[in-house]
Amino acid sequence: MGQCTRCGNHYDKSFDIVMDGATHTFDSFECAIATLAPRCEHCETTVIGHGLEADGRIFCCDHCAEASGVEGLRDRV
Repeated sequence: MGQCTRCGNHYDKSFDIVMDGATHTFDSFECAIATLAPRCEHCETTVIGHGLEADGRIFCCDHCAEASGVEGLRDRV
């Protein structure tokens, strides 16, 4: 039975995610996302999908990238 890295819950259906060489144990996808998902550099929205990346900075959409001075990214081509 694992203990959730985020909330501390002991759960018989916990799962591990290895990210950057570190193992994290979670009891739910909700805790995993809250802990590991990146946040948009402009609006701080949790980026659950692909998002957009420029110069090592993550954005949830083209609008936020442009508002932060990044040009040339598009949500769709």
